[in-house]
Parts: sequence; C-alpha cells; structure tokens
Amino acid sequence: MNNSQFLIFSSQLAILALLLPAGLILLAGGSLAGRRPARSAVAGLGGLALAAISYWACGFAFQLGGVGLVWDLPGLEGLVWEWASPFNLEWGVLGLRGFFLLDEAATPAALALFLAHLPSLAVGVLLPFLALRERLPGWMSMLGAVLLAAIVYPVAGNWFSGGGWLMHVGQTLGLGHGYVDLTGTSTAALVGSLAALLGIVIFRRRLPPLPEGEVAMLPVVHLPVLAILGAFLAAVGSVSLFAANPILAGAGLAHPRVGVNLLLAAAGGAILPGLYTWFTTGAADSLVAARGCVAGVIAATAAASLIPPWAALALGGAAGLLVPLVTFVVRYVLRIDDPTGALPIGLPAGVLGILAPGLVADGQAGQGWNGIGVESYLGVAGQGITGFVPAPGLASDWPGQINAQLVGMAAIAAWTAAAVAILFLILKVLLVLWRFVPVPEEEDDLEP
Repeated sequence: MNNSQFLIFSSQLAILALLLPAGLILLAGGSLAGRRPARSAVAGLGGLALAAISYWACGFAFQLGGVGLVWDLPGLEGLVWEWASPFNLEWGVLGLRGFFLLDEAATPAALALFLAHLPSLAVGVLLPFLALRERLPGWMSMLGAVLLAAIVYPVAGNWFSGGGWLMHVGQTLGLGHGYVDLTGTSTAALVGSLAALLGIVIFRRRLPPLPEGEVAMLPVVHLPVLAILGAFLAAVGSVSLFAANPILAGAGLAHPRVGVNLLLAAAGGAILPGLYTWFTTGAADSLVAARGCVAGVIAATAAASLIPPWAALALGGAAGLLVPLVTFVVRYVLRIDDPTGALPIGLPAGVLGILAPGLVADGQAGQGWNGIGVESYLGVAGQGITGFVPAPGLASDWPGQINAQLVGMAAIAAWTAAAVAILFLILKVLLVLWRFVPVPEEEDDLEP
C-alpha cells in the first residue's frame, strides 16, 4: 500500500471513529425521560457539527500548526509555525498555520490528521455541551461549544501533540518520553468533564437537599437499549482511532494489540460496575454498566498500544468501577445535577488514561516517541515508552514517565479551569443582562 492509498484508508477509518462521540450522544439520551432524549439528540448533533466547523476554521491550526517541526511525515512540511519562547523553541504553546485547512494544510496528510483528531475533540466538546444544554439559551450553548472546539482543547492539544512544550519535557526536564496521550481522547475527556463541572457550579445546577430518611438510589435509566447501543458504538469507534492517525500508524503504534486492549478495557469497564450494582442492589444496572464501558474505553485510548492486555483490562475495570462511586459523590454528597453522566464518565476515564503510560506502559512500543530513545533508552536498545511495570528484560522508567504525565495533567487542568471559568463567567453575565428565564421543566422530565 503506497502513501496515497494509506491516507485514503486512514481517512475512512477516521469517519468510523466518529462512532465514539455518536455513542456518547446515545448514552446521554438513554438516561433522560420524556421529550428530553429527542432534544438531547438534536443538541448532540448540533454540538458535533459546531465542533467540526470550529476545528476546521482555527482549532486545527492552533493545535497542529507546528506539527511539521516534530514529525517528518510527507505532507506536513508546511505546518511549521509554532509560537514558542525565542530562547528555546521546545517551549511552544500554540500553532499558527493551517487556518481553514488552506495552503500548507490542504495536503492529504494534513487533511487525514484533521479527521483523525476530530473524534477526540468531539468527546471534549460533547461532555459539557450535553450536560449544560438545558441551563443556557441555545445561542450561548453554541458559543460555548465553539470556543471549546476552537481554542480551549486545541491549545492543550498543541502542548502534547502539535509541537508544544509537553512533548519536549523529556528533553527539557528529563521526564521520560514527555507527556503521552496517543489519541488525545483521555485528555479531551478530562478537559470536557472539568468544563462540565465548572459550568454546573457557575450556573448553579444543584439538587435540593436530600430529604431526611430518603435512601440514595442509582440514576434511573429510561431507555436502557439506547444506552447500551451507545456504549457499543463508542467501543467500536475507539478501535479506529489509532489506525486513523497517520502519525501513529507511521510510528508503528497502530497494531493488533490496540484492538485487543480496547475491547478488554470496554469489557472490564462494563462488567465491574455491573457486578457492583448487582451486589449492592440485587440487580445489575444497565446505565451504570454502559457508562462504565465508555469510561473504560476512553481510559485505554491514551496508551492502548503501549500496555499489555492484562493492564488494559485492569484499567478499564478501574475506570468502570469508579463510575457508580463518582455518581454517588456527585449526586448525593455534592448534590450536583448531572443527568447525562459527564462527570462520572469523563473524570475517572481522563485521569486514569493520562496516568496509564506512567504506570503500566511496558516499553515494547513507542521507540523514539517525541524524539526520546531513538536507538536505545535507559541503556536498553529498542526500548520504548515505559512506566513502573516494564516487560521482562526492559528497565523501569520510574518516576520519570509518571512525572511527565502528572506535570501535563496539572498544566492542562489549570489551563482548562482558567479558560473555561472566564468563558462561563462572561456567559453568566450575558445571561443576567438578557434576563433569561428558563422554561419550567415538565413533570415527566424530572428524575426522582
């Protein structure tokens, strides 16, 4: 298969990977009652469309405008404008080439890269968009989605995938192979869930105090088949993320272990919360199992080609098991109204996915990633990205890689919190000025 044929094939796989955000839309609808699933589906489709247009207009340029400086893939030679420190180009913070996919970004390789990153971006946009759609006027929700897709996530994405400073902390700070999230989906889930949390707090989507004597209950699933279908589509779509990315495929990181690991993570994410709810309530809860499945998949996407199958199963199981626990804390401790599950899905999946390369990457893949260890690493020829538990014969990279992941997670969380807080506070002021009065919800829309 020549390069042109490969790019056509990867672009087709990228379209298939859009099943991941489509699954999120269906999963959100499965937890809603009355006419809310229909409204959620329309809002989700609109959010996905806005994300694609915003990323095409400027998000791609901000994220990948300097990717040609760090990858020599044919067709990316023109994407070499990175806003960085004049004293050290390895401290880049923003790409500045490729607006509207014109000129340097009109090559087949650049277009394939746009399609490959779009599903992850959509995850980061849909989590807060679906969670907050009923709290804001339509135009405000759309403005928030546009800014998330055009600025907030692309800036963070540039830092770890487009030539930015987190890619280079291996060279500049001696931290492993730099920050690693191969597809960006775990990072997008962290960004999206933090945005949802801030939006819920700022716009005061809180539940009344729990009446004395009332027992905590799991969220009601109104359309279980829809929720399970959404989880299945998300799992299938995630498998295409690696082969759809020409950079990952060119680096040998799109191999059969990816599919095995992602499906094992999905299985672990579905089974453990299902068993937990069966043990605690006497019946497995379909909504919690579906959310756990998606959380497990998202957690595994950061390092699916870097970790052994047992680690993928454990990672997915841990992310899934945290879903009912985070749901309880959010709903009954913090009294936060999150009917679509943005927080229990996104937060544990994002955090565990980001930590995975530093914990369970076994060193058998990722040689030379981010320019580190092209010939050898830690004195071992051919060793790749490695965490605390290496494969036999390889050296542990502890605490180098986990420190890179922690630095990256802290920086991205801080950027997201600052940018989203400013955005939502401005929207709240506009909301007051426009004297918006929410339409009362119908009785059949209210959850017990």
